[in-house]
Amino acid sequence: MIDLAQYTSGKLIKHPTGYTYFVPSKINEQWIWDNAQINALLEKAAAKLGELNSFSKLVPNIDLFLQLHITKEAVISSRIEGTKTQIDEALLEEEDISPDRRNDWQEVTNYVKALNNAIVDLETLPISARLIRKTHGILLNSVRGEHKQPGEFRKSQNWIGGNSLLDAIFIPPNQELISELMSDLESFLHNQAIQIPALIKIAIVHYQFETIHPFLDGNGRIGRLLIPLFLVDQKILEKPLLYISAFFEKDKSLYYDNLTRVRTKSDMTQWLKYFLVGILDTSENAIETLNRVLSLKSRLEEEMATTFGKRSQKANLLLQYLFEKPVVHVNQVKELTNSSFKAANDLVNNFVEAGILKEMTGKNRNRLFIFEKYIQLF
Repeated sequence: MIDLAQYTSGKLIKHPTGYTYFVPSKINEQWIWDNAQINALLEKAAAKLGELNSFSKLVPNIDLFLQLHITKEAVISSRIEGTKTQIDEALLEEEDISPDRRNDWQEVTNYVKALNNAIVDLETLPISARLIRKTHGILLNSVRGEHKQPGEFRKSQNWIGGNSLLDAIFIPPNQELISELMSDLESFLHNQAIQIPALIKIAIVHYQFETIHPFLDGNGRIGRLLIPLFLVDQKILEKPLLYISAFFEKDKSLYYDNLTRVRTKSDMTQWLKYFLVGILDTSENAIETLNRVLSLKSRLEEEMATTFGKRSQKANLLLQYLFEKPVVHVNQVKELTNSSFKAANDLVNNFVEAGILKEMTGKNRNRLFIFEKYIQLF
């Protein structure tokens, strides 16, 4: 049993070659605490998460909005790692991305694929080392980390900050300990014999995963991705609607400071409070965004019915498509509406005149149109 007030985060071990690495304490135990602040935050965060989950049951076509939600998460989570892709770029096809931006775009695209694949895999696989490694393999496929053992736990020592092990800010556990530590983390995730609220459990898991740092690259993105996966796996969320990366990115130094504080001062209490505030804040923002999306959708559907006359059916077809794919070519509209190129072009121009679409390339040929009002909500 681990009493939060008495928790010891781990120990430092000196390697024969001179550097010192950190080994976190194992977590697969019953955790107890006597802290009114944690309990109050837990109650608020859980209630707000339940409110967010109601959207997945009440909102028709919630999957239309999910992909943009996931794209936003991919952009922000990747931005924490240094990529520069913006959300409008992330929605483009590869041929529409300038060559100098393709690497960043591919990293964001991989994140979207990794998360979508993992959600599907949850139907047949538990959250496990196997699922985590598979997801990591997709994340690092054909991008900058592709030579850093995609889909495999590291076989060498890594470090965070600094240029080498000698001046590193933090050195995670030695590679020989990863299998044992990840096995403990996996057991904790699925231990039915211990009674711990799900939000406390995933907060501890996120900290532990980031501290183990089991991969040579991509640890931050996988660690953040584990949060919505766990909430879906535990049936707390019907759909992966919650992404906390925006909260972490808002003040990255605070995020890293809180993780470091656990390692150096054994202050898991502060980390749990920070994490629960993040869940609460993120849930509130997601609810507000989805309310605005529904309001926009309702208003534009009314406009379709009143201003597009005979073309309202095709206009509405295009509108629904834009909620799923908010960047389009005229040729895509042509195929979608089964129209001539001229009719599709006219419909797109009508959408531009109505302020729904905006041309984003500034070119006369191969033009791209963006559903800007929708993307701005995210």
